[in-house]
Amino acid sequence: MNLYKTIIHKPILPMLQNTIKKSYLSSLGYDFIDAAFLPKGKDEYYLRNMQNRSGIDYRQLTAYEIEVLVRNRNTSDNWNKILVSNSFNAELVKNCKFYGLVRIGKLEPYCLEFSDLKVPVGLYNSTIISCDFGDNVCIDNVNYLSHYILGSEIIINNVNELVTTNHSKFGNGILKQGETEATRTWMEICNENGGRSVLPFNGMLPGDAYMWSKYRDDEDLLKKFVSFTQERFTSNRGYYGKIGDRTVIKNTDIIKDVWIGEDAYIKGANKLKNLTILSGDEGRTQIGEGCEIVNGIIGYGCRIFYGVKAVRFVMASHSQLKYGARLINSFLGANATISCCEVLNSLIYPAHEQHHNNSFLCAALVMGQSNIAAGATLGSNHNSRGADGEVIMGRGFWPGLCVSIKHNSIFPSFTILNKGDYNYELNIP
Repeated sequence: MNLYKTIIHKPILPMLQNTIKKSYLSSLGYDFIDAAFLPKGKDEYYLRNMQNRSGIDYRQLTAYEIEVLVRNRNTSDNWNKILVSNSFNAELVKNCKFYGLVRIGKLEPYCLEFSDLKVPVGLYNSTIISCDFGDNVCIDNVNYLSHYILGSEIIINNVNELVTTNHSKFGNGILKQGETEATRTWMEICNENGGRSVLPFNGMLPGDAYMWSKYRDDEDLLKKFVSFTQERFTSNRGYYGKIGDRTVIKNTDIIKDVWIGEDAYIKGANKLKNLTILSGDEGRTQIGEGCEIVNGIIGYGCRIFYGVKAVRFVMASHSQLKYGARLINSFLGANATISCCEVLNSLIYPAHEQHHNNSFLCAALVMGQSNIAAGATLGSNHNSRGADGEVIMGRGFWPGLCVSIKHNSIFPSFTILNKGDYNYELNIP
């Protein structure tokens, strides 16, 4: 018996490492737009100046104001880059680090109160990089605030990261200068395989998504849809994120590349990334605890609460996601509610209701005024080895409790299904 075994040593591959880039501290807050993408005769602030419509006249700090800021434990890489309004009160800025060009509006010794939150006006305990502030803002304990234009009387408390990159698209399926098609965000509605993919954009209607997903054999039309979307927005790099007047954000972890309208309320969210959140006179939008929302458009007056996960989506105005709902690769029409359950790869017209945790919807076109009851499984689309099934449900589709249907089925308007397993594909014209 041979007590010795031959040991074959496999080559040890080097471990992949994070790419950490080093630059001089003096660069922090500057060169937001690469020189290659700057129009001739423009500086890195040309888009920022266009976006800032506050009307505030800014001036440089006085020697006394700089002395007060230093005494209050504030630092800046260049005090000449801190511009303020004539009603600026340096006593209301404490323990902040400033980098780059920062412009601050009126600060007065008031408190702002919203719901049960009451906080003093001013900038406190925050790192601020190249931002503009409106009048009488309350900023406290924002660990990293970078490249945002903030309105008046906003409250931002206890936020870990609030940042905009120079290639921000705010949820729209467009490309910025120098980007390749591989980076474009598509929304794969109606089919899990992506054969009906559309590009989300601010203002998208269910009819837009329907035409784009329906007529797939017309290549010229599909190319036009892409060009329409791209031309709706500018491809220039360097747009700042915006937060509208009277918006309140508290106890939130990460907000990155998000455009937020007026009077929005965000509390306790885990992650918001690459989004447009519409809010204002047409409806105030609220996002609550435990939500993780990425790559989407959120319409006016929407409510998103309690552990919602939404990725690659459009959510039309006055709709709700709540209680752990998952909305992925889907368009949700206006005045709709999805609660608890999972909805994947679907195009849903307005006035849709789906409330129960044991309800599931996948690869579907739902024409609205619909209700998906508890126990309904409308997503068994693996009739073959591929996830290639689709189902079309006309307006007013109501499956009862514990309904299971097979793809590919087609239903006309105002169909009601009794409880039961439907073992065969249904084609009801």
